[in-house]
Amino acid sequence: MSERCGWAGSEKIYTDYHDTEWGVPEWDSRALWEKLVLDGFQAGLSWITILKKRDNFRAAFEGFNPEIIATWGESEVEKLLQNEGIIRHRGKIEATITNAQAYLEIEDFSALCWSYVGGTPQQNRFETLDDVPPSTEVSAQFSKDLKKMGFKFCGPTIVYAWMEACGLVNDHLINCPQHEKCRALA
Repeated sequence: MSERCGWAGSEKIYTDYHDTEWGVPEWDSRALWEKLVLDGFQAGLSWITILKKRDNFRAAFEGFNPEIIATWGESEVEKLLQNEGIIRHRGKIEATITNAQAYLEIEDFSALCWSYVGGTPQQNRFETLDDVPPSTEVSAQFSKDLKKMGFKFCGPTIVYAWMEACGLVNDHLINCPQHEKCRALA
């Protein structure tokens, strides 16, 4: 009997995210960057908190346009710290600006990201949530490299969660109907 991955719970916003987005290979550079930023904001919080605020984040961060965000300074940070629709954490907001600047230095962010998995989604075959690692050697190396490029809030665990969300790795459990759907997209 197949069943949805247990972390998705039963709340519609979460099950919809699980069923239509999480684990689907993402190739668009800007979308990959947005998801990395959001995973950084999630550090220390539950993903559903970020998911419920995602539209607010998109509005507050100009659609996650790195060309705009990279120019921001203290006045924009102060404005965002007053925005109740997002996570108001100075370090994470400032990291988003820094990450936009670092992103703009990379010729092809998508190609960089996908190079860590050889250009093809890694197909894992985990049976239980306990089998899924919080990070891997690949996410640790990718995190280290991103930090060398100037990125912040991108530790190995954040990077691995982001790799799962963006479909660089297929960590839907093997009894989840989405596992085969995502595998087929590879």
